[in-house]
Amino acid sequence: MRWLITGAGGMLGAELTATLAAERSEEVTPLSRSGLDVCDPGAVRAAVRRYRPDVVVNCAAWTAVDAAETHEAEALAVNGRAVGGLAEACADHGARLVQISTDYVFDGASPEPYPEDAPVCPVNVYGRSKALGERAALGFGHHVVRTAWLYGAGGGNFASTMIRLARTGNVVPVVDDQAGQPTWTGDLAAQILRLVRADAPPGVYHGTNAGRTTWYGFAREIFAALGADPDRVKPVGSEEFPRPARRPASGVLGHAGWDRAGLAPMRDWREALRAAWPALPGSSQ
Repeated sequence: MRWLITGAGGMLGAELTATLAAERSEEVTPLSRSGLDVCDPGAVRAAVRRYRPDVVVNCAAWTAVDAAETHEAEALAVNGRAVGGLAEACADHGARLVQISTDYVFDGASPEPYPEDAPVCPVNVYGRSKALGERAALGFGHHVVRTAWLYGAGGGNFASTMIRLARTGNVVPVVDDQAGQPTWTGDLAAQILRLVRADAPPGVYHGTNAGRTTWYGFAREIFAALGADPDRVKPVGSEEFPRPARRPASGVLGHAGWDRAGLAPMRDWREALRAAWPALPGSSQ
């Protein structure tokens, strides 16, 4: 099977590339932004013709949530319209597209996990742009994998920030009124591979580790894993960290789609953190 990874310079794209390369059984072409601008329809079509992928995983995205509030046109172009061009090119050449999306397509008001078929209702520009990309991918019969709270070996993320702050010896205030599911890129990469190899039906899947916590709860687990005192993490409300983009109060996602496809959902986030720990920068210092 031939794989094309767009946005391969990002945290998930790099993880997918490394996972596939380690297997040495399938051909993978990783393209970072310098190698493929997904906003250029001609370049997208040329790349699909040249590499003839069986599967394209689109990790290219505008991910600066707050900056999207003042750069709406750019966010919509990358996360929305570009996905339409990529989805069409894949459909024309018989390739499957796996579009990576986000829990931010929901408003965060539900006390229960969002099922895959829940109506989207984003509360910020980033969420609206990703919802537009979802519609484009699904309109051409492709896959959408929503994820959230990603952390891993590459790139800046919450886990790496907490590891750094834990070593300062200071008290660290962390938001305790936003719920979600910390998700390791290693687990998500493996789950995407299982999705494709099982020839799962097109549609929406929720690619998050199981369980739920808050940013505060996640931080405490990280401090404990480092041997630092978890009580140095101070719970605070979101109002302590005002941001341009509104954050959903809950981004907890349900996982029934995996069962319908005959696949096991991803493991609990605490178990995933233990497995990821040796690979996280600064965890062994």
